[in-house]
Amino acid sequence: MLRKEVNDLLTQTGTATPMGTLFRQYWIPALLAEELPANDCPPVRVKLLSERLIAFRDSGGKMGLIDEFCAHRGASLWFGRNEEGGIRCPYHGWKFDVSGQCLEIPSEPAESGLCEKVKLTGYPLVKIGDILWTYMGPKEQQPPLPEWEFATVPAEQTFTSKRWQECNWLQAMEGGIDSSHVSFLHSGSLKTDPLFRGAAGNKYNLQDKMPVFEVVESAGGLFIGARRNAEDGKYYWRITPWVMPCFTMVPPRGDHPMHGHFWIPIDDENCWAWSYDYHPVRALTAEERKAMQDGHGVHVKYVPGTYRPLANKDNDYLMDREAQRRGDTYSGIEGIGMQDASLQESMGPIVDRTKENLVSTDNGIIMARQRLRKAALALKDQGIRPPGIDPAHHRVRSAAVLLPSDQAFQDASQDDLRVRPGVRQSSV
Repeated sequence: MLRKEVNDLLTQTGTATPMGTLFRQYWIPALLAEELPANDCPPVRVKLLSERLIAFRDSGGKMGLIDEFCAHRGASLWFGRNEEGGIRCPYHGWKFDVSGQCLEIPSEPAESGLCEKVKLTGYPLVKIGDILWTYMGPKEQQPPLPEWEFATVPAEQTFTSKRWQECNWLQAMEGGIDSSHVSFLHSGSLKTDPLFRGAAGNKYNLQDKMPVFEVVESAGGLFIGARRNAEDGKYYWRITPWVMPCFTMVPPRGDHPMHGHFWIPIDDENCWAWSYDYHPVRALTAEERKAMQDGHGVHVKYVPGTYRPLANKDNDYLMDREAQRRGDTYSGIEGIGMQDASLQESMGPIVDRTKENLVSTDNGIIMARQRLRKAALALKDQGIRPPGIDPAHHRVRSAAVLLPSDQAFQDASQDDLRVRPGVRQSSV
């Protein structure tokens, strides 16, 4: 179990909270590039770390993320006119650029100088891969741009989606580093999902439901190894990297694309679950890309016109009890992404961790909480910047490997767990 004060520290990410300050040290996903498709396109509402913002792309293609509310009387700039290099509030015509700087106050004479003194909070937007990334911390501490492999391979090798998840970021992220639930929750999908089925390693997940966990620290976070029995005296290892604060990568299966997540707080009771698939050495096939677009693998189907899952808490996640009884899906819910999200949301908006009873398979979760807490307090009390900011920490891979029983995964798999351009993933 976790003390309430520690649970509060880890789950609260608003302005001036320790965890909110920690998140603001990183480049984080803000929007899909498709959400700002053209110059002077409509602005987009964005809520991150409990801040209400709008994103827009101006006449010259510059992009920015600024305070949603006009500095004059507080009207939402989502209603604004995106025109001639800025966004203009339709209420009284005040105009702002992508940095938040006020450009025009039509009711005031230019010589008054008022315009130059008015500036909204503004954050940068940078396109890397399919994502527009933002940095919401002190400008003088802005780190180098991220170098995640999925976002830097050629466009034909990668696919990214996001979904709104109606719970706190931490319980969603903890699902991403919990390899033991695969043998139960996803057991049906291992046999049927087009992005999972057919891998030789699937049988070990299904045969051995008592994995042994070994967790080691990495420069950026953790490597979480889940060991299952295989044949010929070997172990089947599924090794999950977690990079602070919220990056997880699922161990691969066969030659299927690799996949993983970012878990980005919207506010304390909602988060964006960003999901990506990529292959390090080949283009995604048309069949793979269609499967991702259709909500297979770690992706989901949407309510049309939104990023809310079609299966959601308002319709009981379209649960099918007959499919559950037949064993088609262990939980009766279709799709790996929604199988996870449904149970994480079922815990409530913020799970009460004082009631938990953790076991050995939760060691990765326990150590991740410890690293987050220590890093947030070290930043708050001593100004020590946390791990995971350095792009070198981004150059990691997950792995699925067969190893002799006398070999430690952290020694035998060092090469498998780092990005090696032009080298395929280590998978079973």
